Amino acid sequence: MEGRYVRGREAVRDYWTCQWNSIDPHVEPQGFQSDENGQIVVDVHQVVQDLDENLMVDRMVRHVYTIENGLIRRMDIQEL
Repeated sequence: MEGRYVRGREAVRDYWTCQWNSIDPHVEPQGFQSDENGQIVVDVHQVVQDLDENLMVDRMVRHVYTIENGLIRRMDIQEL
């Protein structure tokens, strides 16, 4: 949402905690696939409301996951 990267378990937790204190996001996966690099690609319907339930965003985005040793190494969100 802020167009930045965070690294590490604590940083990711802090990022999402901050987001959920200011918005009410809902994402619904629409399809899954693997790309040529072995990443997991998920097309997602994203609906975001503010805490007063005013619609802020209603769009499709793509979540791209890089997996290493069975763990998520990286997650990127791409505009569609």
